[in-house]
Amino acid sequence: MFNDLKSYSRFLLPLYLLMGITILGTVGYQLICGYNLIDAFYMTIITIATVGFEEVHPLDVWGKMFTAFLVMISFGIFAYSISAVTRFVFDGEFNQLYKNRKLNETIKKLSDHVIICGYGRNGRQAAQVLKKHKQRFIVIEKNAELTNSMQHQYSDLVINADATLDEVLLKAGILRAKALVTTLPVDAHNLFIVLTARNLNPNLTIISRASEDNSDTKLKIAGANNVIMPDKVGGAHMASLIMKPDVIEFIDHIVGQEGDSVNMEEITFENIPERLRHKTLRDLEIRNKSGANIIGFKTAAGEYIINPDADTRIIPSAKIFVLGNAEQIKKLKELLT
Repeated sequence: MFNDLKSYSRFLLPLYLLMGITILGTVGYQLICGYNLIDAFYMTIITIATVGFEEVHPLDVWGKMFTAFLVMISFGIFAYSISAVTRFVFDGEFNQLYKNRKLNETIKKLSDHVIICGYGRNGRQAAQVLKKHKQRFIVIEKNAELTNSMQHQYSDLVINADATLDEVLLKAGILRAKALVTTLPVDAHNLFIVLTARNLNPNLTIISRASEDNSDTKLKIAGANNVIMPDKVGGAHMASLIMKPDVIEFIDHIVGQEGDSVNMEEITFENIPERLRHKTLRDLEIRNKSGANIIGFKTAAGEYIINPDADTRIIPSAKIFVLGNAEQIKKLKELLT
């Protein structure tokens, strides 16, 4: 926002100077030479532009002195204004200003989007998965070189700024966002973002990266819902590929990059029609009506149940985890509307 104001000021200052010298000349000719408004304005314009037209009326000594004064000060102002406006347009500042205005207008219309802080390796991976699931997201990255290569439908939703600043998160629409992912390499920066984000939006889902062993606890205390440690996850994943390669590859296929063909969805108590609330999983008839399968259940107490019993009752704060292909998940969503 500060950069936008600087760009505006560099563009508007020459215009203000031209308006000022025009008003000065018009008023001066009226007071000194007795011209009417139209003649005074016309005389000012031909004097500032140095086009060489004849005077509207013969000038007396004071009129000539005022004209000379006006020519001297207007020549520098006119030259500076033309140079400044030309530089503003051809140096790309005008285009950048237009892009920023368009970005701000687009963000104002967004809701339930995801904010990704940092576009390093983890940030890019998060963006790729969100893209495959057609989830709108905004990237905040201080280093413009990292985001210049973005090639997807949300590449225009990029804010090149410091994500630790409150005004930057507000510009990204954090008050209307549903989730924030912070992947900065420094844990202290992630901690600061988590604290700020949680304070701005208490209902936000926050996922943070951590590098140090003791940082995950601090990040959760600060307000992160989940903390991911890429080094630990990567090592455990490689070990699991040795022990159970096909199982792990199958899980990766489900939750990883294959979002278009396989979907795992969660259904909350609030997403279920009122007629089916407090009923059993059997009453939902998800398998019969959509073809999708219930593979997990989260109780109100936070306990996870694999392959829950059909008589499991759906109560507030519970969640159902469903697995199916794109068509099955689409039918399921239609059933729940």
